[in-house]
Amino acid sequence: MILVVPLVLLQVISAFIFYEAHWDKVSKYLARGLAGDVGALVDMIRNDPSEDGLTRTFLISRQRFNMAASLRKGEILANNENIVEGSIPDPFLLSALDERVGLPYHILAPADKKTLTIEIQLSDGVLSVTALRKRLFSSTTYVFVLWMVGSSMLLFGVAIIFMRNQVRPIRRLAQAADAFGKRQNVERFKPEGAREVRQAATAFLKMKARIERQIEQRTHMLAGVSHDLRTPLTRMKLQLAMMGEEDDIKDLRDDIQEMEHMLEGYLDFVRGDGEEEPEDTNISQILTSIVQGIKRKDIPIDYENVEDVHLQVRPNAFKRCVTNLVENAARYGTHIWLSLEQRNEAIEVTVDDDGPGIPEDMREEVFKPFFRLDKSRNIQTGGVGLGLSIVRDVVRAHGGDIQLTTSPQGGLRARLRFPV
Repeated sequence: MILVVPLVLLQVISAFIFYEAHWDKVSKYLARGLAGDVGALVDMIRNDPSEDGLTRTFLISRQRFNMAASLRKGEILANNENIVEGSIPDPFLLSALDERVGLPYHILAPADKKTLTIEIQLSDGVLSVTALRKRLFSSTTYVFVLWMVGSSMLLFGVAIIFMRNQVRPIRRLAQAADAFGKRQNVERFKPEGAREVRQAATAFLKMKARIERQIEQRTHMLAGVSHDLRTPLTRMKLQLAMMGEEDDIKDLRDDIQEMEHMLEGYLDFVRGDGEEEPEDTNISQILTSIVQGIKRKDIPIDYENVEDVHLQVRPNAFKRCVTNLVENAARYGTHIWLSLEQRNEAIEVTVDDDGPGIPEDMREEVFKPFFRLDKSRNIQTGGVGLGLSIVRDVVRAHGGDIQLTTSPQGGLRARLRFPV
């Protein structure tokens, strides 16, 4: 649009100016010239109507004016009014004849001929003048249109080439930003293009480096925290194991187990799967393995799938994402329905249950880290409030999204949508 709209406007304005100014003036001059030649012949015949005078007049008309003229003596035009038969190339010819000749005339202009005939009513007969049509036509029209269109197309082609060269780095920057958002490798991206585009690309690379550095620092810190906490927890478990089976000891063991469970949840949420590379994965096989694991726990589950559905994902992250949803459905419901559908531009994984569901006004809140519907924080009635946060994080890292709705089975429906 940036290129086409100015060119079209330029064409329209140029054509308007040309036809309104140049074309009108040239057409008037040509029509007046032809009408003036016809008027000159009329004056010459009036001045010397003899046979010798007519012969000289017709010779001058043929040699000087490039027109064939003849006089039909004693004839009268069929109609004393001005008549035009056919189509004349220039409407200015009529007014020019009225101005330069001032006598009744007929114009015979058949469309299949290159000439036109003007018949003038004189006192002693009818003067017939045959002239070429091109006397009323200027070839500069075609030349002007050809130059205007040709130069515009040439400029348009050159502009397209330069514009494509400038747009290509912007597209690569957009692809790199999208790939980085999906935690894909963008090491081959480098700044190129115009100065402004290179500045944007350089800013993106600096931002990417800062984010990766922060993630790495966070991961290392949590790894150290995990190591530091596991060591005293292990010692506490060994000491409690040597103290017998008293009720207080059992409560302490449960507290330590809860701490370990919470610690694993925190680490899984913060660490993520950033080091895992995406690969072409058979989604059907992953879902089948999840279903088999659920069935081994004697949990009823129905599975509808499409065979050999492949998607570019991180296998472990994808499996953990779906497993979290299935385990949540198993925790709160008595029956699970899992389905896999492949549509035109996306792959959908749907998990339904017959549990109590989630209130509609809370369906966005449950994705917040550490948020639990059960305010008691009882580890037996749920996790630490990170399961759905991890699910959304994994899904959006793959360019998809998750939607929570009411299941037709009466519980909660979680639908994962991944673009192909």
